[in-house]
Amino acid sequence: MPPLTYVSLRERPLRRLPQLFAGLALYGFSLALMVRASLGVNPWSVLYEGLAARTSLSFGTISAVLGVLVLLWWIPLRQRPTFGTVANIVVLAGSSDLGLRLLPGDVWLPARIGLLVGGVLLNGVSVAVYVGARFGPGPRDGLMTGAAAATGRSLRQVRTLMEVAVLVAGWLLGGTVGAGTVLYALAVGPVTQYCLPWCAYRGADRSAAADAGRTVTPSVPSRPLRPGRPSPPPVRTRR
Repeated sequence: MPPLTYVSLRERPLRRLPQLFAGLALYGFSLALMVRASLGVNPWSVLYEGLAARTSLSFGTISAVLGVLVLLWWIPLRQRPTFGTVANIVVLAGSSDLGLRLLPGDVWLPARIGLLVGGVLLNGVSVAVYVGARFGPGPRDGLMTGAAAATGRSLRQVRTLMEVAVLVAGWLLGGTVGAGTVLYALAVGPVTQYCLPWCAYRGADRSAAADAGRTVTPSVPSRPLRPGRPSPPPVRTRR
């Protein structure tokens, strides 16, 4: 797995910023594809759908509002937002709403299956793209890592608990749970992991590796004999 730790905004921004924004825009559009498929969405989108059905707010606006609320939980966990965290909230909200406006709502079942499969695949690719830019975690990922560090539990346990809680809450509010939810849970991780080696920014790590390779270890001089001490006898080899 390539390194994915945070890299400063000042390092090659013209190379990394387009990757960040493209990945976030594709991520939001992938959510719109799964919503229009109406065959089940990922847990957080189930919650967005449920809240959108009971309020006058759009899908994207609700995702942004919840993103800001999640950031409030970062305070007791001593997590600090980065540029990528804020961009995650803004770009995802706008691209998902735009996708819902462009995509048709009523389509036949074969087309819905295509939208679902395409949405899941695009979601996995887009996660690799924006995470690979290394601008820091989104609000939900930061909450997961902060909670794991504070409680001492594994990331898998914390992530599972969060996803289940969000999924149940969204389902009770009327969000769509179905085959797409299961497909997302099974497929998005492997797709993301497969794409990450091609998407991860490695500039800082390559420079450090190059500097390490150019470092020459000085040879240690042999210890001189003290004056008056005879030289050691030669070693005889048996024939």
